[in-house]
Amino acid sequence: MGQRLFVPKELDANEPRVAASPDTVKRLTGLGFEVTVEKGAGLPSRIVDSDFEKAGAKIGTAGDAAKADIILKLRRPQASELKTYKKGAVVIASMDPYGNEDEIAAMAKAGVTGLAMEFMPRITRAQSMDVLSSQANLAGYRAVIDAAAEYDRALPMMMTAAGTVPAAKVFVMGAGVAGLQAIATARRLGAVVTATDVRAAAGEQVQSLGAKFIMTDALKDASGEGGYARELTDEEKKAQAELVAEHIAKQDIVITTALIPGRPAPRLVTADMVKSMRAGSVVVDLAVERGGNVEGAVAGKVVTTANDVKIIGHLNVPGRVAASASLLYAKNLYTFLEAMVDKETKEFEIDMEDELVKATMLTHGGKLMHPNFADTAAAPAKIDPQVAKAAKGTEPGLEVAPKKTPARRAAAKSAPAKSTAAKSSEAKTAAKRPATTRKAPARKPATPKSGGDV
Repeated sequence: MGQRLFVPKELDANEPRVAASPDTVKRLTGLGFEVTVEKGAGLPSRIVDSDFEKAGAKIGTAGDAAKADIILKLRRPQASELKTYKKGAVVIASMDPYGNEDEIAAMAKAGVTGLAMEFMPRITRAQSMDVLSSQANLAGYRAVIDAAAEYDRALPMMMTAAGTVPAAKVFVMGAGVAGLQAIATARRLGAVVTATDVRAAAGEQVQSLGAKFIMTDALKDASGEGGYARELTDEEKKAQAELVAEHIAKQDIVITTALIPGRPAPRLVTADMVKSMRAGSVVVDLAVERGGNVEGAVAGKVVTTANDVKIIGHLNVPGRVAASASLLYAKNLYTFLEAMVDKETKEFEIDMEDELVKATMLTHGGKLMHPNFADTAAAPAKIDPQVAKAAKGTEPGLEVAPKKTPARRAAAKSAPAKSTAAKSSEAKTAAKRPATTRKAPARKPATPKSGGDV
């Protein structure tokens, strides 16, 4: 496989990040790649072209994508970009495939190999490749900064000769990656912080950061497989909602972080809860790009309610810290690429049996490869059976996972092939089972209202 690598400027006007940094360019050239960065690609992230050149990259144009063997991006390639890619090119990006099945099918039709970084399995080997965690970490930080900017009072308690300024009360809903960073940031700014999560184990992490963990007695624990939360019962949902409603009324700032892979974000804060908050309070919805956790949140806007509460719904929150987010994202991509380079020959080659490749591969050779999209109507070809047991997509430890999401199953190497006799025996056994016990076709995930990177 070739060694020409291209880093384009993102076409999305709401995307200021870039998929490479001077440090990763230097490392990539050291691995034997010929790196070309599109002119101006790093400017929104405060990386000038000369910095890339000093690191060993060539500065080119969008047309250089046609010669590239590997293309590193932030977002899924648009139709206009796919037309310029050569067949067989490897595209590595955050693909946001749920709800965008037609675009994924178009990638397969274009003959590119698409690897979705957000599907990286959460295993020790892949920690440095986890884009969801690296970007959610910054989103949690920025959420507090944005809230503080809109809040017209001081966050820390201040004792002065003229009187005492009380500390702001911050409530973080969800103790995943984004939530924990929000807690830590709010504490550093001097706020009094409380947090909630449906997983009892999260309480220890919350308390270790100096915040108070609240959880209803009716909900002992909703931990599911792989550290994610299980689906709550109706009784548990009611008890949790009552606890949240009572607590929110006393808060100055509320930050919500709950996401569900392939589904709209769960509603955590109702309009009535917002109405109960004091004038001047602030609510930050980090899940607004997927429908929102907060009733009344509007994607891309800061809404002020009738009772003077501001609901912040910024898009691409990690992109609001683009200079830092780009450095982390670029390092995630580099470590993934490095794992596919032979240390002796320095040749880049995709190992189809590698658990990281199986987990992240969306398209290859004109086919849809990922099991989650096997029933996509727009698919140009059937799913490749060799990756039917691939590790599925993951979320960055945010609060909730669906009942049967593949994200909760750890990535594993393919089991040894069974003998012909064993397969025949299993087929006969399966044929005798009642129809209700046979495996149903894969269900298509619910379509989110919009995509996102949080």
